[in-house]
Amino acid sequence: MPRSPLQHFHPLRQRLRQNPQTRLRSRGEVEIAAAMGLGIDANRATIDDWLRLPGISIHQARTLTELTRSGVIFFALEDVAAALGLPVAALDPLAPGIQFRYYDTDSLVPTPIDLNQATVEQLCRVPELPRDWAEWIVRSRLAGPYRSLEDFQHRCQVPPAAMSRWLHHLRI
Repeated sequence: MPRSPLQHFHPLRQRLRQNPQTRLRSRGEVEIAAAMGLGIDANRATIDDWLRLPGISIHQARTLTELTRSGVIFFALEDVAAALGLPVAALDPLAPGIQFRYYDTDSLVPTPIDLNQATVEQLCRVPELPRDWAEWIVRSRLAGPYRSLEDFQHRCQVPPAAMSRWLHHLRI
């Protein structure tokens, strides 16, 4: 009986649970990481985030990061390809691992932080979320991605009052 792709990449799933920042080596690994909720946000990705994707060079990662820092917004894979001077087909294998979100910096409503992607530093920007909680959230995520805000609250034992304060700042 043939093995399913998820069974084939079981060691990768374990590595990603232990270290969500693991560098991916193939399209199959990108797909597995994306299925686990571990893609990158093209408009918030750091150099290290871009380098997790197979085939992305340090020069390309720097270019993309500098463009987003200067205010460029990527709406689709075609935008990333154009920024790198590549045909879109060259980036197609990375598509499952790249998310395109728009952030309205002038909005009064905060852009929620993805609990399955956020760093400790990003979580510390949530009002009244102390650094020790941010570190605990990231450590707890190593057991697997949060499935819902309820799952997050249960696994991290977040008191209802704190969850009420953080609710509009977090998402899965």
